[in-house]
Amino acid sequence: MRAILVVLLIATPSVLLVNTSIDTTQIVVLVGLLAAAFTIVEYNSAYPSLVEFRDAPPFNRVRFFALYATVFALTVIARGEANPTTITLFFEAIGSRIGELIDFPYSPVRLVVLMMPEDADAALIDSVRTAAGLSYLVSILSLAIFVLILRGTGWPRQLGGFNVWTNLPTFDPTAGGDVVDRLNRDGQINLILGFLLPFIIPAFVKLASDMFNPISLANDHTLIWTMTAWAFLPASLLMRGIAMMRVAQMIADQRARAYAIAKAEGALPA
Repeated sequence: MRAILVVLLIATPSVLLVNTSIDTTQIVVLVGLLAAAFTIVEYNSAYPSLVEFRDAPPFNRVRFFALYATVFALTVIARGEANPTTITLFFEAIGSRIGELIDFPYSPVRLVVLMMPEDADAALIDSVRTAAGLSYLVSILSLAIFVLILRGTGWPRQLGGFNVWTNLPTFDPTAGGDVVDRLNRDGQINLILGFLLPFIIPAFVKLASDMFNPISLANDHTLIWTMTAWAFLPASLLMRGIAMMRVAQMIADQRARAYAIAKAEGALPA
């Protein structure tokens, strides 16, 4: 089921958009098969590889559904340009309104609009503003949902304890230093990067456009995946930072309980 959902995520723009070329369809099929194979291998293996918090739901589920919601909404809006329907017009109206509300000075959406070339068409700028505003709103909502789940359910609740190696395969507890301090430090770094990336990426693209050919957001597929990545990556880093700091808190609490029990039993030296 996970593999099917991943393939559905990757194939959604190609399936719904009417102007998808044959070459694009072939690339999507190849990427979808590779992603499905990776998902099956990862979730059926007893050993971790890359996917973090694999055994700590619903962390990855929140991230996936946020990613899919962004891709689906932007795809529906792009489809409405060639084949308008009631649903596409509804999504377009919501996205346009949200984009206008979030497009204030120094906001991430305003920076995305400003990174566009000076000779860009007004309709293209409106499409970019709509896509940026809607994708950024979805990322904020997904972050809020994760925080509510963390506070409301005491995430992560697992029988048998929390396995740091399985859920944080890229984190080496034996690398040196206190584990709690390192988890808190890495979590804070993720929070800082997640907050700054929506501002840094448009500025970097604007600066790099003088030396390289900028990406063309006039293509629907490019617009969908670029705006999705721009909004999803910072939100994912923020959730990862919060999760790592939560794990650090769990380890610290476990240490405190073990110390209190040992003290009560007289196992500690005087």
